[in-house]
Amino acid sequence: MVDSEKRTNFVRLAEGRTQIALDAIRKLGNLSNRRAYEFSDTDIRKISKALKEAVSDLEKRFGSSTESSDSFKL
Repeated sequence: MVDSEKRTNFVRLAEGRTQIALDAIRKLGNLSNRRAYEFSDTDIRKISKALKEAVSDLEKRFGSSTESSDSFKL
């Protein structure tokens, strides 16, 4: 595979997958309506921590290989 083809594939996949991730984060934000949902500050901290850890793992993977957890539970 030519380097420019690798770059093209990376850009195409990265843009699509990043957009999906951003959309999912926005959907999580929709859960903030207290009239429709019941949640605690602890729930929000757990969600926020899981997202921050996922971003940290992403950054590490681009620098070096690491193992991470794929599951999330409140």
